[in-house]
Amino acid sequence: MVRYLEATRALSPGVVVYPGDVAPGVTKRSREGFLITDLSLSSHSGTHIDAPDHYLFDGRTVDRLPIDLLIGPCRVIETTATEIGREELEGRVDGATRLLLKTWFSRRTRFVAPFPALTPAGASYLVNQGVRLVGTDAPSIEADGADGSVHRTLLGLGGAVIELLDLSGVPPGDYGLIALPLRLQGGDGAPARVVLEVRP
Repeated sequence: MVRYLEATRALSPGVVVYPGDVAPGVTKRSREGFLITDLSLSSHSGTHIDAPDHYLFDGRTVDRLPIDLLIGPCRVIETTATEIGREELEGRVDGATRLLLKTWFSRRTRFVAPFPALTPAGASYLVNQGVRLVGTDAPSIEADGADGSVHRTLLGLGGAVIELLDLSGVPPGDYGLIALPLRLQGGDGAPARVVLEVRP
């Protein structure tokens, strides 16, 4: 039997919000005997995927991300570092093309900084190792107030970034990743459902 682990934060008005982003709004209403839920949210609300257009303004939008980038083998590694550099990553990638970073932030329900983040040297190392997709349970892949260089490095070769995962119930190891964003036409990013297939 195939088993899956949830890696997505529930999208709700109480989800962690990066300062300056719009908090999700969820309003239920009854109409003629059925319910409808109206949503207002950012393209980066909750667990979400950043497309290259988010930082590179190059037209490679979330609806154009290749499916084979978003589905396939991945590795989850755990780190206690706040600054995740090359030294925390060396010897742990071993040919993985999709990598998820599990930190203490998965247990947080409110924004707090500093949060664990990839350094520019760490991002360059991963790209040089052939990693095309990087995910984190933190609000951003790079430090609060950083200059965007980590995003540009990871997204520059057509990669993608997943942010605000919930990896609290996911042990480190190798999995099958399914990470599908809303197909938001022209979107720089979009909320996503992310699950991990447990492989024997």
